[in-house]
Amino acid sequence: MTQLSLICTVKNEADTIAALLDSMLAQSRQPDEIVVNDCGSTDATAAIVQTYIDRGAPIRLVHGGFNISSGRNNAIRHAQGHLIASTDAGLALDREWLERIIAPLEADQADLVAGFYQAAPRSDLETAIGATNYPLAAEVDPNRFLAAGQSVAFRKVVWETVGGYPEWLDHCEDLVFDQAAIAAGFRSTAVLDAVVHFQPRSSLRALFRQYFFYARGDGVANLWPLRHAIRYATYLGLLVLLRNLPQRPWLGALLGLGLAGYTRKPYRRLWLATKGWTFDRRLKTLSLPPIIRLVGDLAKMLGYPVGWLVRLRKFK
Repeated sequence: MTQLSLICTVKNEADTIAALLDSMLAQSRQPDEIVVNDCGSTDATAAIVQTYIDRGAPIRLVHGGFNISSGRNNAIRHAQGHLIASTDAGLALDREWLERIIAPLEADQADLVAGFYQAAPRSDLETAIGATNYPLAAEVDPNRFLAAGQSVAFRKVVWETVGGYPEWLDHCEDLVFDQAAIAAGFRSTAVLDAVVHFQPRSSLRALFRQYFFYARGDGVANLWPLRHAIRYATYLGLLVLLRNLPQRPWLGALLGLGLAGYTRKPYRRLWLATKGWTFDRRLKTLSLPPIIRLVGDLAKMLGYPVGWLVRLRKFK
């Protein structure tokens, strides 16, 4: 009887799918099956998956879906296990990821388990983006950490009870799924040493696009309205401060303190990540966190109202 299914949904991931499948097949705890859902790829993604199947890998390739939520639902629908572990393309799994993330389910300590994710940068900019935007495990409260779709495990009954991942959402679907599971009374926990590795965005333009759509998803799903309101208020206050800076130079000290507080954790992470680098290279990379934060914040402030308007049209 199939007990444990490892699933993912992919689209046009010909450049990354092999790394993901290799890391799946190298797990210290092997799943009973791997279900890969192809969500309408127009490149060689499905063909690459098929080569693994032809070599005898325990993979089933299924097709369906129109976005990440529907693709993930289709994979789970085809999965035969009563325990589901989920990840995404573009990632590589730690060798012990599956063993660790599934342990609380098998010990009947939880129904939904959040794993962790760490940046695996390939350039100086990606190193800075990873340090600026992603916390270290030691900075995370496991009692409040919500599971992302790329590093999560749950009982299939959780998915059945909440009606699956919300297919009306293209982004933030995993957070809505988590909240629905917790609201339904299922037990949630986090295992922060169950790690998947991802490559941060490789340009500021790609970063802007990423956070625009994340914030758009927040608006559509009505997530974190207070957090977004605080961001708007903060930047409004910054504009007022800058306008009055020529008449009140002492406000520059206040601005400096605010910037230091806003970038304190990113700089602490980046200082550790660049240890051993040459002075010039390190200095250049250490100049990036304020720019990265500004790009991300502008993207969020533009994306959130777009999502809010989409929500009004969807539910009016």
